[in-house]
Amino acid sequence: MFIFGWLNNTIMAMAITSSQEAIDLEEKYGAHNYHPLPVVLTRGEGVFLWDVEGKRYYDFLSAYSAVNQGHCHPRIINALTEQAKELTLTSRAFYNDKLGVAEKYVCDTFGYDKALFMNSGAEANETAIKLARKWGYTKKGIADNKAVIVVARKNFHGRTTTIISASSDPSARQGFGPFMPGFEVIDYDNVAALKNALINPNVCGLLIEPIQGEAGVYVPQAGYLKAAADLCKEHNVLLMMDEIQTGIARTGKMLASDHEMVRPDLLILGKALSGGVLPISVVLADDDIMLVIKPGEHGSTFGGNPLAAAVVVEALQVVKDENLAFHAAQLGELFRTRMNRLKEKTSLITLVRGKGLLNAIVINDTPESETAWNLCVQFAEAGLLAKPTHGNIIRLAPPLVITEEQVHECCDMIEAVIRNYKK
Repeated sequence: MFIFGWLNNTIMAMAITSSQEAIDLEEKYGAHNYHPLPVVLTRGEGVFLWDVEGKRYYDFLSAYSAVNQGHCHPRIINALTEQAKELTLTSRAFYNDKLGVAEKYVCDTFGYDKALFMNSGAEANETAIKLARKWGYTKKGIADNKAVIVVARKNFHGRTTTIISASSDPSARQGFGPFMPGFEVIDYDNVAALKNALINPNVCGLLIEPIQGEAGVYVPQAGYLKAAADLCKEHNVLLMMDEIQTGIARTGKMLASDHEMVRPDLLILGKALSGGVLPISVVLADDDIMLVIKPGEHGSTFGGNPLAAAVVVEALQVVKDENLAFHAAQLGELFRTRMNRLKEKTSLITLVRGKGLLNAIVINDTPESETAWNLCVQFAEAGLLAKPTHGNIIRLAPPLVITEEQVHECCDMIEAVIRNYKK
């Protein structure tokens, strides 16, 4: 009893009373691998977040599209808490009564034979890479250790040592070599480059994002994804679609690849798969691909745990029941219309781009400038949270439960900050 009482008193004594206190603690005790905006959040509901002083903000980052369903959606939280009372983890050493249900649900939802659950998006991409390589050796007949996966320049698939070997971002790579071989980097949104790369008989997979989110919401030309799918089929290459950020209704369809009616051979999902409640990711594929991996060749202690399995079913059902894909398509059009009108009134914005409620404004400045960062600080002061990427690009992606009235209110806030901005 003494130990538990001491722990309880210690935890109570550590309760945060101010934003600066929380920031100071992270600076002192946390690794410095992020550069957050100076806002300390303590509560979320729907499209809103509150800081420790009680100020309310519109969330226009959505945890990098992980909370498409809104913060703390009551149905998802209920699924989490009810399952947490019964069973949270068994490891895959045993069966549990929730995983098969979740596997069937996601396979039926997206139209695949098999699902392999992991935790983070990076883990799912690592899983897809292993599947593609094993398929290349066992099904395509590529010589051992010669398999190549083609990736796109400016991609973002995670930060593991394997995945940064496929990156073209100096900040992801510098100081972390040596890098893993077996990746060829080509230009994104370039069909000619695709044709040239896929001729190589050692290519087992093409790993791309249907929209490059971290690169600044770069939307390829219409027809690029369809051309990629056709070329992969022609050259017996697996199309591996990273929809971790673009999937689950974010772009106005359940999947961004649905806009061109493309069905990848390997579909990679994460983030909003759980409504932002806990880490869940999945790779979906048909039997001839998924079953190349045998027992003992891949796994995860937490991957496919019963808590995650219960949550993923409810999180996806919320997206369907609340028609969030249609909602994102409609309000995304409205948002880009407002931003393009603003662009005509200011030289600060050079480009507006996006699809659904995944959008970005490009600031008329260099990536080395602090203008986009300063704008995001002023957005926060006005009550809206966003974050720059690649220096001069501001990603704007609210939870999909935002209303039309709230979109207009947020556009008014963005416009006021930009029109009144002074360096």
